[in-house]
Amino acid sequence: MELRQLAYAVAVAETGSFTRAAQRCFVVQSALSEQIARLESELGVRLFERTSRRVQITPAGEGFLGPAREALAAAERARSEAVARSSEIRGSLVIGSIAPLTAVNLPDLLAAYRERHPAVRVTLRSSLVRDQLQQVRERTCDVAFVDIGPGELPRGFAGRVLRNDDLVAIVPRGHRLAGAAEVTPAQLAEEDMVDMPLRSGIRGHNDAAFAAAGVTRNVAFEADTTAMLEQLVARGLGLGVVFAAVAARMPTVDSVPTVGIAPRTVQAVSLASGISPAARAFLELLDEQR
Repeated sequence: MELRQLAYAVAVAETGSFTRAAQRCFVVQSALSEQIARLESELGVRLFERTSRRVQITPAGEGFLGPAREALAAAERARSEAVARSSEIRGSLVIGSIAPLTAVNLPDLLAAYRERHPAVRVTLRSSLVRDQLQQVRERTCDVAFVDIGPGELPRGFAGRVLRNDDLVAIVPRGHRLAGAAEVTPAQLAEEDMVDMPLRSGIRGHNDAAFAAAGVTRNVAFEADTTAMLEQLVARGLGLGVVFAAVAARMPTVDSVPTVGIAPRTVQAVSLASGISPAARAFLELLDEQR
């Protein structure tokens, strides 16, 4: 079993296509298909079911995928450690982030990191909190900037608290609550609401706040970006609750301070051990600048 075979199998699983997997791995499709076939022969199981229209991963393939990712990540860490001990830090760094990220100036941070470690390839991703935590666990993401409380981190994770952000209500211009000194969950629950999907950290935080207040709200629309959430609220389709720093960047709606909804913590999250030299250097720089 070779590392390239593991990489090819992961690429096929993630792209759902031998053609796209070959493009990602910069090999011709016939060579990739041959290596997958050899791997399946060695394992004695089929990892993928092939049809004329699509590639479907088998249960055996699902079981193989996680350990294959771990093996590839371990090989990358071993390579990075060897290079780091002999010369400059090289390798790759994958950073995940909620969008928008207001707790840290990420472009400035990356510029400083690039100046110190120009040989590191940096990839940026944006997704919901639960997805990012899963990617960190699978070692496909090194550091994630997420809104999650210190007590909510899964075992095996380490977090650096960056900021506690207040949450505010956002309402359409001219709404009856616009200009109010403050608003409660009960007042907001009198109307339809717009919120992020259930996988997001702020959605769980908001749901808990309304439940603690003893009120039931109707989330009529879910939006997976704050830009879309702003548009829905501006159109009068519901009220929202977002970070105050995010609301300050929403020109088409009004924001109102809330009472009864606790601030939300934003953290930089990684695995507690076994991170790459590139990730360790990034976190050290973050510690210097926060």
